[in-house]
Amino acid sequence: MNPTASSPRVKGPLVFLDMDQQELDDAYDQQIYAPNRDQVRARRVANNEIALARVGAPDRVAYGGAEIEKIDIYKTKTPNAPVMMYIHGGAWKGGTSSQVAYMSETFINAGVHFIAIDFNNCTEVGGSIFPMVDQVRRAVAFVYKNAKSFGGDPKRIYVTGHSSGGHLAGCVAITDWEMMGLPRDSVRGILCASGMYDLKAPRLSKRSAYVAFTDEMEHALSPQRHIERITAPITVTYGSLETPEFQRQGRDFHAALVQAGKPAKLYVGKAYNHFETQETMASPYGLMGYAAFELMGMTK
Repeated sequence: MNPTASSPRVKGPLVFLDMDQQELDDAYDQQIYAPNRDQVRARRVANNEIALARVGAPDRVAYGGAEIEKIDIYKTKTPNAPVMMYIHGGAWKGGTSSQVAYMSETFINAGVHFIAIDFNNCTEVGGSIFPMVDQVRRAVAFVYKNAKSFGGDPKRIYVTGHSSGGHLAGCVAITDWEMMGLPRDSVRGILCASGMYDLKAPRLSKRSAYVAFTDEMEHALSPQRHIERITAPITVTYGSLETPEFQRQGRDFHAALVQAGKPAKLYVGKAYNHFETQETMASPYGLMGYAAFELMGMTK
């Protein structure tokens, strides 16, 4: 028997706040805190098949020239309907728009177009997050300009993102739409779910092994450092079983919004881990689903 097998781990030098390198790495590794990841993914695959059998395949429309630059539009039958755009997660290195098909039915049945955005992962673009941010911003701009073509109301466009998609949604929130030739209020509300809003800690973590962080990237793409640019109402959500860093990121972002006098709300899902929170988007009574419908003014 190894006499050291049950010995407590010796804490190393502090790297960020009260965490050493292993603790910080673990705090940005979802599976450490959510061991049921594979079960949740299996549910997602099954629920996608069920939803698509009921609502049909989405219209896949290009918003840019690259093959990946497309959106999946799940249309509601309601004319001039609001639009909910969704940015998937995947630690900036995984995921596709097709993985969130199961969310669409709740929205289209409620009279809302549901649009999932496809974009490059950072490992496909030299480790940079800048192209990902550019793509989601252009996707939103495209939907604003073309909403009427599929029965959408350009004055009621909302954006939700989860995990690394939550970070990208935060970057959408700090976008200068007027620089893109659009009205300042092109997006009417944003749900930032289980995301990261300051990139200092992720940069110090093992995520830097595949994200080519730079000082410019850390600053420009940290939404919490550019609160003054935010005009749309923001709702922040996370689960009580998420990693300590993802909980802190949500708390700090919300606190900064409130301190700056921005319209902001915070909802914490009791006993939900990181992967489970995403599932709640599929229900109008779930943590994320309720927050999304509340943003659109569709709750009682």
